[in-house]
Amino acid sequence: MCVRFSFADKAIMQRGILRSCELFILAVLCVHTSLSPVTAQQPRQTREGIITSFAPLVEKVAPSVVTVSTTQTVSRGLTAYPFSDDTLRQFFGGRSPQRQGKQTLQGLGSGVIVSPDGYILTANHVVSGADEIMIGLGNDLRKFRAKKIGTDPGTDVALLKIDENNLPSMNFADSDKARAGDIVLAIGNPFGLRQTVTMGIISAVGRGGMGIVDYENFIQTDAAINMGNSGGALVDIEGRLLGINTAIFSRSGGNQGIGFAIPANLAREVMQSLRNKGRVVRGYIGTSVQTLTPEIVDAMKLKGQATGSLVGEVEPNAPAAKAGIKTGDVITAVNGKKVNDPRELRLMIGSMAPGTKAHMEINREGQTKTFDVQLGEMPPGAADEGTETSSEETGQREKTTVFGGVAVTTITEDIRSALNLPKDVQGAVIADIDAESPAAKSGLREGDVIQEVNKQPVKSAKDLLAISKKLKPNEKVLMRVYSQGRSGYVALEPK
Repeated sequence: MCVRFSFADKAIMQRGILRSCELFILAVLCVHTSLSPVTAQQPRQTREGIITSFAPLVEKVAPSVVTVSTTQTVSRGLTAYPFSDDTLRQFFGGRSPQRQGKQTLQGLGSGVIVSPDGYILTANHVVSGADEIMIGLGNDLRKFRAKKIGTDPGTDVALLKIDENNLPSMNFADSDKARAGDIVLAIGNPFGLRQTVTMGIISAVGRGGMGIVDYENFIQTDAAINMGNSGGALVDIEGRLLGINTAIFSRSGGNQGIGFAIPANLAREVMQSLRNKGRVVRGYIGTSVQTLTPEIVDAMKLKGQATGSLVGEVEPNAPAAKAGIKTGDVITAVNGKKVNDPRELRLMIGSMAPGTKAHMEINREGQTKTFDVQLGEMPPGAADEGTETSSEETGQREKTTVFGGVAVTTITEDIRSALNLPKDVQGAVIADIDAESPAAKSGLREGDVIQEVNKQPVKSAKDLLAISKKLKPNEKVLMRVYSQGRSGYVALEPK
């Protein structure tokens, strides 16, 4: 009986388990069926959580990316979009072949709607010099004439406006949080192919020193970018605007996996200034600065000072001069933030408002000093100016050879006029230089003016010769040189 009961109880339990399993399977099927429409709207993922589709994200942000069409009338022999360097190209879209007389050039780029009331960010070079700007919206490319609110060639940002409301705008990301390795999408109109999407990663942040614009702090990406992408959006995986695509590094003119975007934070600051004032207002200290090289560090006896921004020239009566900063100083920090190179200093000062006090740390001949500099306003397009001083010119050309392979002469009025030298620039001008000499390899060239040697002023060729005779063998020489409109330092070893 006991055994029988036992088997009977087991059978009842087995039937109960089977029925429970059937109910569980039915419930799972119902839940799965009810969830299917929901999960279809999310990015597809594998079992490991890897996203396999960005379609929902693209559908959300693509309407915010527009086409920017431009027309410009130029005379024969002029080109609207000069490529001065075949290696580093910016994107201006297609252009018509040149013809005699007047001709109309057409360009095609991209833009990003950043507010529902019609404000659009794009790259300055897309609309630079344009007589007419048209914006194309949506798949049907509804056309709107755009007004240029303002441009900033220093960052390659332009702000446009169309008369339309309730537009699909894109939100800004905090580009300071971008990291190498983050996934990004580039959206634009390469070669006129509307709203093309490519994917890649951020290859690097804080890229600069390429000479594309004055204020370089690019996000580098390997997402495919081509002609027509300029002004388009670089977005993160949350669909936020991370940057404005602006240029590529290419030896062929096409994408080679190295593209650059203006960070969203920088673009937003410029946009706000253009929108409120019609121009960008930047801080200004009035110095010419250069990179601190190991050779210069050695020549200036600045042991342990591997980074910083070397002051090559201080404009008279400028904020830096009034605060006490001198040529040869190395700016190492601004408001407690380390300065690694001139690019970083330019970005720091340029992002501060005129009238702001900047607390600067300086390395002066190995000693740390601090200065409070009240920033002025960056003069728009103004060149460096100096006060007039009397020049001790003999009127005779007297050549002498110093440093091996360098022939110099005293500046005369004819030389000053031919080289377009300011009246306050004194020194020994390089009349001839051996291309294989240490001086040439350090960057000196014909027409440069040597103003100082080891902090000793040079006013003529005779001064330079006298100083050179006192130099010790194998002693590194620190020279202050006027070249291409500004003064800077060069370090070399004499022969």
